[in-house]
Amino acid sequence: MRRPLAVALALLAALAAASLPARGAAGTITWGVHVSLAPTFFDPAEATGTALPLMVYYSMHDALVRPLPGQAMGPALATSWTVSRDGLVYEFVLRKGVVFHNGDPFTAEDVKFSFERYRGASATQLKAKVAAVEIVDPYRVRFRLKQPWPDFLTFYATPATGAAWIVPKKYVEKVGDEGFKKAPVGAGPYRFVSFRPGVELVMEAHERYWRRAPIVKTLVFKVIPDDATRLAALKRGEVDIAYGLVGELAEEVRRTPGLSLKAARIPVTLWLVFADQSDPKSPWADRRVRLAANLAIDRKAINEAGYLGLGKISASIIPQSLEYYWAPPPYAFDPPAARRLLAEAGYPEGFDAGDLSS
Repeated sequence: MRRPLAVALALLAALAAASLPARGAAGTITWGVHVSLAPTFFDPAEATGTALPLMVYYSMHDALVRPLPGQAMGPALATSWTVSRDGLVYEFVLRKGVVFHNGDPFTAEDVKFSFERYRGASATQLKAKVAAVEIVDPYRVRFRLKQPWPDFLTFYATPATGAAWIVPKKYVEKVGDEGFKKAPVGAGPYRFVSFRPGVELVMEAHERYWRRAPIVKTLVFKVIPDDATRLAALKRGEVDIAYGLVGELAEEVRRTPGLSLKAARIPVTLWLVFADQSDPKSPWADRRVRLAANLAIDRKAINEAGYLGLGKISASIIPQSLEYYWAPPPYAFDPPAARRLLAEAGYPEGFDAGDLSS
């Protein structure tokens, strides 16, 4: 193949460089984020089903049930939940004494309201399975399903959707959806202060957060999409944490006194999509060609060069941290075998690989 395949079929770690100077410990942490923040990130009802909005959700909002350290589904705004023997009823006991940033008390009405207004990723599939959401009392809510669905909590209470993240019913009804995006109110550890599109999001500690008041008073998300610029800001002390630094930039972090490099093993797999394989006239339609591509990729070398060996190699598109993950046998790095397969397929001199998507 003449066009180089520059990405391994592997789970590769994103790298975070963190420097926490005295000013951070004194009350402010500035995070140089790698994407441009959008107002839609402020409203869980518009969840994309991707990881990007979670940096805002976990700061500004809280969920009935959500992933917690060591728990795929940990109790947050719900202290506990039960499932009926027939699998049709899920009942949640809500945490008492929780207040939103504007002082409104958190109750079952907010849970029902947040579910019903949810319109983000997988909303149609999720709502099609739910027959009713019933308020048993102010601190107990019941979901009735149309039929047993073992994946209910997987869709409701994980980042697959934003349906379990709770917003204050009275406030949203007062300001409307667009007003909510301009001045969001949640039940999370940080409250909204200001937002400059393309520049920064500023939040301050929610002193009445149910878990405990955050140690850091002010949290700033500074938008710096370019990796090299983000590293330069980190070295100058303009930001305290920079995420997504790889290759030579990660090496520079290691060499810089006062900075430390940490591997963030996020549940994301990076792989190549041979989009033309469904076209019978494309070389990619031949299994031998696809196998040759696999054997031609030196995953270990790519991991070392791009991720300093901190990535995790996989032969599956499924993230290794997911429940019931099966580890397929790994592909060997075997260029001679790759060449033989290409010759057998009729491409001894290789071919233009076309457009590949990673």
